[in-house]
Amino acid sequence: MYVIESEDLWKTYDGRRWALSGVDLRVREGEVLALLGRNGAGKTTFIRIACSLLKPTRGSVRVLGMDVTQESSRVRERIALVPQEGRPSNLNTPWSHVYYYLIARGLPRSEARVRARRYLQSLELWDVRDVICGNLSGGMRQRVLVAMALATEADVLFLDEPTIGLDPLSKQTVWEQIRDSAAEGRTVVVTTHNMEEAETIADRVAIIDEGRIVASGTPEEVRARVGYEYRVDLRGDGIEASELSSYGLVRRIGDRYRVYLSDSTARELLDLAIARGWTASLSRTTLEDAFVLLVGEVEEHAG
Repeated sequence: MYVIESEDLWKTYDGRRWALSGVDLRVREGEVLALLGRNGAGKTTFIRIACSLLKPTRGSVRVLGMDVTQESSRVRERIALVPQEGRPSNLNTPWSHVYYYLIARGLPRSEARVRARRYLQSLELWDVRDVICGNLSGGMRQRVLVAMALATEADVLFLDEPTIGLDPLSKQTVWEQIRDSAAEGRTVVVTTHNMEEAETIADRVAIIDEGRIVASGTPEEVRARVGYEYRVDLRGDGIEASELSSYGLVRRIGDRYRVYLSDSTARELLDLAIARGWTASLSRTTLEDAFVLLVGEVEEHAG
């Protein structure tokens, strides 16, 4: 079952530039989708439309079978959002934020207390539950927003860069809670710049650039789409890009060359590096590599 379906979705703010250009995207029940893209690529615009906070210029989005424009009130009852620019009030505590948000959504007080405790504990905020947010770190305040959304146990969760500003351990904690929510049957859409985050939590990823979906699938499928299984990084004297191009796709990155290639040519290039006295390192192509290559292809084609 598809819980989220967008069809030929377009959005412009000024009538000239398209923030979204014909986006078709489907997300299954219990799935975590990571929406990847640079700043201004269209991620937040898609999230706001799907949450019925913004009307599309044309096209449609359905959430849980409901049109987000025509049935916005019903949609909002079934979803929760961590907004990109959200901030908890500095004058309230983590407990009051989570507890009273759940009350406002219609939960009985007894259930709101149980959930507030559960999610403040799971996001490691229990010990500061009665400290006003103005006295907490930025990372803790961000986790309060995540706790508010997850505690709703809504059918669909939209998390717009939920781990921004978090330290590595706090990110791991949030990732675990996102996966737990999906395991309980909730559908989660996460926007992120963090490729490690996407590979860790996402069942599927969609790369958006200049308002268009340029690739989607499992992380493995998106990596495979670029056609290069390995990459070799080279440093040394006398390296020429023209010579390396016979082995694969060459990119200059600072003081080194990176070559994307297949298994067979990787062995040949490593032999050449040894013979020339170059420093070489071999690794598998990552999701970040796929993102850079796919977005780069779009830019080159547009140019």
